[in-house]
Amino acid sequence: MQKQSIYKLGTVLVLSVFMAACAGKKSRESVQVGDVGNYSTTTEDSSQSGSSMNETIVGGVTDGSLMGTAVDGGPAGIDGSDPLGKRTIFFDYNSATLTSEGNQIAQAHGQYLASNPQYSIMLEGHADERGTAEYNLALAEERAKIVEQIFATYGVNSSRIQIVSYGEERPVAIGHDEAAYGLNRRVEMIYQ
Repeated sequence: MQKQSIYKLGTVLVLSVFMAACAGKKSRESVQVGDVGNYSTTTEDSSQSGSSMNETIVGGVTDGSLMGTAVDGGPAGIDGSDPLGKRTIFFDYNSATLTSEGNQIAQAHGQYLASNPQYSIMLEGHADERGTAEYNLALAEERAKIVEQIFATYGVNSSRIQIVSYGEERPVAIGHDEAAYGLNRRVEMIYQ
């Protein structure tokens, strides 16, 4: 009985130390929401009163002021407002219609691909968990095909575009609310 109490106390102490160490970490790096697949990161330093600095990886050099090539070979965006710097297009519920922001992102990448024939791209279609697995696979594929059609208007040959539909199988947000669903209804663009 006494061994169990000591074991529980020891476990609590170890977890407490671990949580305190994580909470006291000076800086952390995280991918910004909406930039899934993008190599633009935000570094937050708790010693700077919550301020943040955006950095973009440009040809192996970190510089937030230059346009260049990201780690995966595709374009590196200047900042979060640059559509070329975004690699994810989000969709409304039960829709494969591009939003105005999604259309801007698709057009920017279509222009980039047209000007850079050395790159290919994979379009990964995703859906939230609502609906049947078959329906979500079809909807996710339709979303990716809409982006492919935008690329085609810029002259990007379909042989440079690969479409993969994951449906609901690869959520980026775990949850059963609109916030999670909204992040999971997407097309991710992966340069090759």
